[in-house]
Amino acid sequence: MIAGATSSFLESLVDYAGLFPPASLGMEKAVEQYARHRRSPERWVLGRFVVPAARLGEMERAAAPYLPTLGATDPWRVTALLGAHPAAEVAEAMALGQRLRAQAVVDSVEMKAATVGEIESALGPLPAGLTVYIELPIDADLPPLLQALKARGARAKVRTGGVTPEVVPSPEQVAHFLVACAAAKVPFKATAGLHHAVRSFRSLTYASDGPRATMHGFLNVFAAAALVWHGATEDAVLAVLREESPEAFRIDGGGLSVGDLHVSAGDVARSRTEFAMGFGSCSFAEPIVALKALGVL
Repeated sequence: MIAGATSSFLESLVDYAGLFPPASLGMEKAVEQYARHRRSPERWVLGRFVVPAARLGEMERAAAPYLPTLGATDPWRVTALLGAHPAAEVAEAMALGQRLRAQAVVDSVEMKAATVGEIESALGPLPAGLTVYIELPIDADLPPLLQALKARGARAKVRTGGVTPEVVPSPEQVAHFLVACAAAKVPFKATAGLHHAVRSFRSLTYASDGPRATMHGFLNVFAAAALVWHGATEDAVLAVLREESPEAFRIDGGGLSVGDLHVSAGDVARSRTEFAMGFGSCSFAEPIVALKALGVL
């Protein structure tokens, strides 16, 4: 594994969500891809396998040939997306863990909520000690929602893209979300649209005639998160999110720099362990290719 700020910035950064658009793989192909990525030299960048809770049984059957043997110390880590019946779905997730023991574990769940009441209702039936991410509307009044999450030890989730231009949030919206989460001391993860390292104009799908838009870069988002976690202003965060020059980003043993802004290696590590937890992507290969093209890997 690469040492220094690069290691702490990238470790377990990318949750694999191959079941979801624009990849939309079938379960058999998605679990085969995840198993292959777990064997790759870049496996240390790989996080959890993302699956709807309603499809956990299907995942269990498809993954059987690829799971580690009983007694292994490196089980698959899974995050389950909860639907209309969170208590029952969490019970199924825990039952899966009991069946598979050290082979796979559902160690986090994710769901959506738009109001304090919805947050409290969603979190009410869930067992203590489970890592929970709640996807919040990025244009909502965030402070009361974040305080409700903090009161229950839950984390925030932000949607940073999609397959149509109108669902891609503006840099201003993402900056406001990051600043609000940092002020509330609530960790977050991102999802969707972060296939590429640096902000750029790209196709939103894999279709040759698909829609195109300016997509957020994962280096932009997580560099901005590291900066805001250590006191950067919203204007500085916004500048980082808007940056489109790959040459502006530097990660080495001394830390992380974007233009004239700098975060030490220690502060980068703390931002990842305390605040910016990672992002879900339907492709693991694309972020790795982007990092190699920049010379980061």
